[in-house]
Amino acid sequence: MAGKQSNRSYTPGEKPVINEQFESHEPSRVWKWNFPDVSGKSKQGQGAEAGSVKAQTAALKAAKKTGEDVVSENKLKKGIRLYRIKRWENALQEFLLVETRHFNNDERAELAYYLGLCCTKLERFDEALQFFEQVLTISSSPLWAYQCRLILAYIYIVTGRAAMAENELKNLEAGGLESVMLYNTLAYAEYVQKHYQNAIEWYEKALDIEKDNPTAMNSMGYILADTGMDTQKGLRLCRKAVDKNPQNAAYLDSLGWASYRCGKLTEARNWLRRALEIAPQEKEIREHFRIVSEEAV
Repeated sequence: MAGKQSNRSYTPGEKPVINEQFESHEPSRVWKWNFPDVSGKSKQGQGAEAGSVKAQTAALKAAKKTGEDVVSENKLKKGIRLYRIKRWENALQEFLLVETRHFNNDERAELAYYLGLCCTKLERFDEALQFFEQVLTISSSPLWAYQCRLILAYIYIVTGRAAMAENELKNLEAGGLESVMLYNTLAYAEYVQKHYQNAIEWYEKALDIEKDNPTAMNSMGYILADTGMDTQKGLRLCRKAVDKNPQNAAYLDSLGWASYRCGKLTEARNWLRRALEIAPQEKEIREHFRIVSEEAV
């Protein structure tokens, strides 16, 4: 079966960036990486002095709030609550009603970021791009820029512009930034372009940072098994991903397909049946189950 490949159009277990780690994502107010400043020195954390200045600014602003400001704040908070419970359309409508006349740039950036996230979830990608570009224009936070560029890369990939995504991500990597999410997304961009060996190398970098990252294990395992590059290793990686998250339908699908590629038809059918029970609407899982069932007869 080494020459047999599926027409899978996604990496199992994730949409790049918008994956398990990102499902309830919101702008982070805590530094998680070291970012160089213009002098080349490393910055980590907000720092006590910066926090004090921000606290004073917030206190002054709170004292000057108008009724309109309170309404806008409440709409922003309501939108965030709706976003967190995955009511994307309702959240978007709340965010669009927020009056920003008295917002500072950081507050405008936060609102634009949430608008972009909602549009991404709703697959309104052209609008999402505009909102994320606003964040990049007005925000001074390198962390927000990093997160925005990751999502922009995701949008480029799903809209058929994987080469643009790869360029965006490699610019981030060349700037000294690294994370599991960055490498997983770079790997996905390579995979979409059928650069399978390059994809494997990026997934390996992700696993160097987090050795049990299920997204990287699952995706790398699927590629190794599906392409015939190393079916046994692919099977082991897919199994590890399922061990980490046994109710993830896409992981079960990958394990079933990897089992099939290793000639284990009974196991493959069992795993794929479990995947299908969890996500009966997924065409790729149904197709895999059909192929394996026909050969298992």
